[in-house]
Amino acid sequence: MSLKIELRRVATNRVRLNVALAGEGPAVLLLHGFPHTWRLWTEVMERLAAQHRVIAPDLRGLGASTRATDGYDAANLAADAEGLLAALGETSAAVVGIDAGTPPAFLLAMRRPGLVRRLAVMESLVGALPGAEDFLAGGAPWWFGFHAQPGLAESVLTGHEAQYIDWFLDRGTLGRGVPADIRDAFVHAYTGAEALRCAFSYYRALPTSARQIQEAVATSRLTVPTLAVGAQPVGDALERQLRPVADHLVGHVIEDCGHIIPLDRPAALLDLLEPFLG
Repeated sequence: MSLKIELRRVATNRVRLNVALAGEGPAVLLLHGFPHTWRLWTEVMERLAAQHRVIAPDLRGLGASTRATDGYDAANLAADAEGLLAALGETSAAVVGIDAGTPPAFLLAMRRPGLVRRLAVMESLVGALPGAEDFLAGGAPWWFGFHAQPGLAESVLTGHEAQYIDWFLDRGTLGRGVPADIRDAFVHAYTGAEALRCAFSYYRALPTSARQIQEAVATSRLTVPTLAVGAQPVGDALERQLRPVADHLVGHVIEDCGHIIPLDRPAALLDLLEPFLG
């Protein structure tokens, strides 16, 4: 990549986030999921940075950010993002979230529509909102329950992190895999019991996050222009969840694309994102 990327540690909401910064222009905040770091966005940052200031943090507890003891619910993660933008001097931003980055992106847009200029969310569900019944017909994916049991997954997986992360990277690209350097960065980021504890804390906070999302939609609507992007396996479930609560929603499903859209089909994603971000 010829793009010049600056890595900075930024204090927000009692943690320090490791943040990749590139480009100039209207801000675009990119929120990754599991098992990723900011490097999830490697294949899309260069084109985005041609028109925008790209802000790609490692989320709380993940990558090189503070391994906090708590605060992994969507509302607190949204506060992390809000504080990050403030610390960087941004008064508005487009916010893009995938997987675990989607619920905090959604709540930030619900709570601070004056701050969030546009919202793009991908390959996740937002709490227990109606619309995802078909996706959940066979129950939640098996790893949700495994990760949710306090202390279990990290005790089982410590020493076997590479094999576990590889399974998600292979499945999330329909067998195509990700570049070796990015794969190695992800494995490094999730190696060790403490790194795994932080990752699985996102799953342990899901009931709290779902309650926060339910409370938000009970009293207000999503007024920010929103793009919902699906692939395999989530498809259009996220769009169907958002449709009843959003004023301005466009949905797309990218064909022949795995869960890790920014690495599996970066060009197709950019073809949707660039005109939407405008």
